[in-house]
Amino acid sequence: MESSPIGVIFCVEPWNFPYYQLARVAGPHIMAGNTILVKHAGCVPQCAIAFEQLWLDAGAPAGLYTNLLISHEQSDKVIDDPRIKGVALTGSVAAGRSIAARAGQNLKISSMELGGSDAFIVFEDADLDKTIPWALWGRMYNAGQTCCAAKRFIVVEEIYDKFLEKFKTALSSLTPGDPLDEKTTHGPLSTESALLQLLKQVDGAVAKGAKVALGGKRIHRPGSFMEATILTDVKPENPAFRDEFFGPVAMVFKVKNEDEAVALANDSDFGLGGSVFTQDLERGKRVASRVETGMMFINNIDWSDAELPFGGIKYSGYGRELGDMGIQEFVNKKLVREADVPAPVV
Repeated sequence: MESSPIGVIFCVEPWNFPYYQLARVAGPHIMAGNTILVKHAGCVPQCAIAFEQLWLDAGAPAGLYTNLLISHEQSDKVIDDPRIKGVALTGSVAAGRSIAARAGQNLKISSMELGGSDAFIVFEDADLDKTIPWALWGRMYNAGQTCCAAKRFIVVEEIYDKFLEKFKTALSSLTPGDPLDEKTTHGPLSTESALLQLLKQVDGAVAKGAKVALGGKRIHRPGSFMEATILTDVKPENPAFRDEFFGPVAMVFKVKNEDEAVALANDSDFGLGGSVFTQDLERGKRVASRVETGMMFINNIDWSDAELPFGGIKYSGYGRELGDMGIQEFVNKKLVREADVPAPVV
């Protein structure tokens, strides 16, 4: 079996990690022998330009990595071009539907890394001194603007109250401020429109019966800041139950046992990542196998390493980035068979 590059890959990347997202898509595709055209998010053009210049400064041949300053509408024309052999997108579900459909119309291979609403499962034997810091980091990293962030905290009833109080204390301790100030532990949303969308989602959730256990409002200071927020009593009929909150909003759920925890974790349109916290390693492995996601973590949320595959299922997309699987995602797996045998008689 031979692996050979297929040609030019068109990559559409998001704003939330403006350099890292470019590196994680460029590395595997170029290692596979492909060349890439990249459309970065419209709100970070300086990052897109600077990253292409890094390749040129390093001596990469012209055309190995090419930045395109184009609109979403123009992306369709790129996908239609017969010289493009594959399409990779990291972005929203809406963007994934559009880009994947266009790639499908052209019968071109594609990978989609989309949204998530990851479950963070906490059992009664979890070490909360270790679990709470992971809950804080998992929800608030990058001000919560992460596809694989912990977003649905599923806690067994024996320790629900204790977890909720400790989680509230941890979130309340964060300090909003200038992201360039090392003392800042609570950053802003990417744009004013992102903040307004998040506030609208919270208000909509409350209107349908959810309770605000913490926060829920804008922080009145320069920049698009939102309070660290906890929602409880989010029922399945509440639109928030299905939503992805792309910012500092956590939903906390109470369940009776392991089976309820797994059922709730799986009752989601998304399936990117998830985590389970328990001192019983075998239980952790069992639950990790039962939860329907592309990635599960036991007693941690160490999402992304260059040597490990990254990706999800359901509305979280398909295909894998990073690791050997990421390198092999856009290659031709060619069968070459040699055999010294006579042909069959016709």
